[in-house]
Amino acid sequence: MRKRNHRTRVVLALVVAAVVGVAGCDAVGGDSPAPSDAAKPSPSPTPLWDRSPSSVAAVGDSITRAFDACDVLSDCPEASWATGTSPEVDSLAVRLLGRAGAAERSWNYAVSGARMADLPGQMARAVRRKPQLVTVLVGANDACRSTPSAMTPVSAFRADFEDSLRSLRKALPKAQVFVASVPDLKRLWSEGRTSPMARQVWQLGICPSMLGDANAQDTAATLRRDTVRKRVEDYNKVLKEVCAQDERCRYDGGAVYDYRFGTAQLSRWDYFHPSVNGQARLAEIAYRTVTARNP
Repeated sequence: MRKRNHRTRVVLALVVAAVVGVAGCDAVGGDSPAPSDAAKPSPSPTPLWDRSPSSVAAVGDSITRAFDACDVLSDCPEASWATGTSPEVDSLAVRLLGRAGAAERSWNYAVSGARMADLPGQMARAVRRKPQLVTVLVGANDACRSTPSAMTPVSAFRADFEDSLRSLRKALPKAQVFVASVPDLKRLWSEGRTSPMARQVWQLGICPSMLGDANAQDTAATLRRDTVRKRVEDYNKVLKEVCAQDERCRYDGGAVYDYRFGTAQLSRWDYFHPSVNGQARLAEIAYRTVTARNP
């Protein structure tokens, strides 16, 4: 009987040892080496938005050409918020690429007087450079027409913007796009209208739908300006909606529209286009949006 019990205990001990041994092969920890096929943490996915693009191309209108920023009735691309080299502006390209990098890897295809209908052509030229980031600021000239009835219809504005992004995506599927909102033209009127010089210059035909007859504040004049302002807001809604459909597009959230441009930020020649100081403010807005961790 004692022999049988002894054998039973030996068998049980062997079984327990075998079970513990099997469990030890599957466990990881202590001094046990990890099995060769142990699960490894998945690498973090590459973010869709690169906060440090290595090249920049700009498209748009006279604002991006820095018209009237340095001299009367002339472009001043060195003062452009997007690609300029002026230390006073510290453009988006300089902030992203450094001064030497901006000189080599940034290009300005904006054209003074351009409207949204001109954007597809500008975009086609820009993509030849294969930029990693394209900046867009256009729309003021679509609202600045001879009369409110001559403003670009919202549907046409949308169609041309969508066409521009499609052509970009076809050529450069991974290029990023920064879209600035159209400035508040009524804000510019309210800032400059108290200046006799501004009113005199505006009479030459600068944005007549908003700035014409600048002193008038009767019902008709108020309605005219409010109609233009509403159209600008509609344009910005289009920019926001179309950009939101593209995973590599960032809209400024209305920051340019909301910015309270004062006389220091307006050209001393036309009181409409951004001054060098105004260009620097635009560069700040763009850089903040492009480098934000979350849009």
